[in-house]
Amino acid sequence: MIEGAGTAQRVLRIGLVVALALLGLWVALPFVPALLWAVVLAIAVAPVYGRAEARWPAGKTVWLPLLFTAAIGLAVLIPLGLGIVRAAQEAHDLAAWLASARAHGIPEPAWAAGLPFPHRALDDWWVANLGTAEAAQRQLGHLTDPEMIARSRAIGGHAVRKAVVFAFTLLAFFFMLRHQDDIARQARRAGDRLFGPAGERIGEQMIRSVRGTIDGLVLVGIGEGVVMAIGYIASGVPHPVLLGAATAVAAMIPFGAAVLIGLAALMLLGQGAVGWAIAIVALGAAVIFIADHFVRPVLIGGATRLPFLWVLIGILGGVEAFGLLGLFIGPAVMAALILLWRELVANG
Repeated sequence: MIEGAGTAQRVLRIGLVVALALLGLWVALPFVPALLWAVVLAIAVAPVYGRAEARWPAGKTVWLPLLFTAAIGLAVLIPLGLGIVRAAQEAHDLAAWLASARAHGIPEPAWAAGLPFPHRALDDWWVANLGTAEAAQRQLGHLTDPEMIARSRAIGGHAVRKAVVFAFTLLAFFFMLRHQDDIARQARRAGDRLFGPAGERIGEQMIRSVRGTIDGLVLVGIGEGVVMAIGYIASGVPHPVLLGAATAVAAMIPFGAAVLIGLAALMLLGQGAVGWAIAIVALGAAVIFIADHFVRPVLIGGATRLPFLWVLIGILGGVEAFGLLGLFIGPAVMAALILLWRELVANG
């Protein structure tokens, strides 16, 4: 009888824990991405923060976490602020261009006349779809002022929500740095109790995966953006620094940089610089080929101990499931699964 009562209590206790865990996850669900971003950032800066903490141990309570949090915040806000200022400066020009296009049509670009092959079909298509006021009105009529205002409001509301999540990410990042020793100790203890010796190995493998992904995606993406920005400046692409920064961000996603490089080539074609457009495409193809086939496999595959095919599946599948955050979650999950598989095969 007593044994049955004890079993019933254990079942009820487990049910209560599961129910509370699910309820807590449901309550915290809007902020789970922010917490995960804070974890990724904390893993990314851990080596540098560890050296700073060893040099200034008295600052680990407040000012070192605050300094690193401020640095992360400024690294995001400064480029974003510059982009917003640039967009605001060009908003008036864009509105004037739309008004002129709806009233008079869009003239065919000068480079079309210099194409080295017959382009009568292109000329006819341009006149029929964009060259006259009526045709331009059909293509651009949906971009009316009320429509633009509604879209601007929707974008503004989305930006406010993202700003709240970003602020919470910085707050969580600060406290993770401040209490990282306690968090690591508790996570290690919980992993040992739940999974045994494999728990710590899984955690270490996932941390190595996140760091390898940061090196292979973020740092290599920044390198691609710098190289392409130099090319943009040399070729005369409009706003080369801003476009280079956008290329760096896009390069963190496999095959994403090709979209921005193609856009830059189209801008050059619009200016009549056909040779420079070909040069930018060639430079971009070389940079992407070297980064994706030589640099990233070494950095990511070496850290995660995964074949690059599985790394690529983790990255693309993670982006599909979790958005930008999936760049880091996907490879970490794949690394943990492969580790468990290897241990299962070895033990068998």
